[in-house]
Amino acid sequence: MATPAAVRIAERELLLYRRIWRENVIGAFVQPFLYLVGVGVGVGSLIDDGGDRAAILGETSYFAFYATALLATTAMFNTSQEALWPTMDGFRWSNAFRGMIGTPLEPRDLATAFLLTFGGRALVTSGGVACVLALFPSTRSLGLFGAVPAAVLCGLAFAMPIAAWTGSRDVDNTFPAILRFVVMPMFLFGGAFYPVEQLPRALEVIAWFTPLWHAIELCRGLVLGGVDTGSAVGHVSVLVSYIAAGWLACTIVFDRRLRP
Repeated sequence: MATPAAVRIAERELLLYRRIWRENVIGAFVQPFLYLVGVGVGVGSLIDDGGDRAAILGETSYFAFYATALLATTAMFNTSQEALWPTMDGFRWSNAFRGMIGTPLEPRDLATAFLLTFGGRALVTSGGVACVLALFPSTRSLGLFGAVPAAVLCGLAFAMPIAAWTGSRDVDNTFPAILRFVVMPMFLFGGAFYPVEQLPRALEVIAWFTPLWHAIELCRGLVLGGVDTGSAVGHVSVLVSYIAAGWLACTIVFDRRLRP
C-alpha cells in the first residue's frame, strides 16, 4: 500500500502488456525499417539526385532528414491508438476503470497512471526506432539518447488529450475521424517529409502550433545537430504544455465519468 496509487495502476497495465510485448517490440523494429527502406532510401535517392535538395536541406541527406522524424511520428501513432480503443475498453466495455474507482484509488491516480503507461509504450517504440537509426552512419549519433525522451514527450502530448476525449465518449464512432483528420494530417504536414517552410504561409503557421512539429524539430536537431539550447527549451516547453493540459483534462473528465 506504500506504493503510489498511479504506479499500482501502471503495474496492472504492465502485467497485461507482458502478453503482447514481443509483438510490440518486433513491430517497433520492423515498421520503421520498412519506412526507411521505402521512403528514406527509395524516395530519398531520387531527391538527393535532384538539384534543389542542397538548397532546401543543406548538407543533410533526405534519408537522415526523414529518418529522424520517424522517432516522433512512430510514438505519435502508437500512443494515439492506445489512447482510443484500449482506453475505451476500460471505461465502457470491461468497466475496469470504474472498478478501480470503487477502491481507494482516485480518478487523478488513473490520469497519472496513463502518463506512466503511455510513456512506457512510447519508450518501447521510439527506442526501437533509435536502434534502427543506429544501424546507419548518417543517423548514428549520441543524440539518439536525447531524441528518445523527446519522442516520448511527443507520444504523451498526443495520448493525454486523446485519452481525455475517449473518457468523454460512450461510443467509438469518432475515433477513426481523429486518426484520419487530426493525426494523419499532422503526419503529412508536420515536417516529417519536408521542411514546413515549403508549405503556404498559413499552413506553416498552423504547423508551428502542433506538438508533432516541435517533436520532430527537437529529435532531428538532437540527432543531426543544429538545435540550440533556447530552441530545445522552447520545443520541450510546448510538448510539456500539451501533456499538462491533457493530464488536467483527463482528471476532470475521469472524475465526471467515474464518480457515482
